[in-house]
Amino acid sequence: MNTKIVMTSSAILLAGIGILLSFLPNEVIEYLNIESNIITILFLNLLSALYLGFGLLNWMAKGTLIGGIYNKPIAIGNLMHFGVGAIGLAKVASKIKTNSEIVISLTVVYLIFAVLFFYIFRKNPTKMGKKKQP
Repeated sequence: MNTKIVMTSSAILLAGIGILLSFLPNEVIEYLNIESNIITILFLNLLSALYLGFGLLNWMAKGTLIGGIYNKPIAIGNLMHFGVGAIGLAKVASKIKTNSEIVISLTVVYLIFAVLFFYIFRKNPTKMGKKKQP
């Protein structure tokens, strides 16, 4: 499996969410119909920093060999983020009344990435174009 595609797409997703939360916290709060106060904005800014940092990590690691014993912390960190995130989103998706389309679509995306990173974590990588020695 070419992990560069998975790492690049996850980096773009995470950085996109991070940029959205960083530059538009008040608009996100208003759209989600959450009470706006200084603590809510602070939490969204901290969450933005986490998403941007994780997105940057994935972007910088996109060209490296990932899977098996190679870059295991990156693979398991992504698996944990997307796996636990998918479980949390699935719990909320079954109970939410407003903006359910956002939560459901984000749940599906997180589930897909969780499965991909689980596969990357379990599979030993192979170098592209490298031939086996007899």
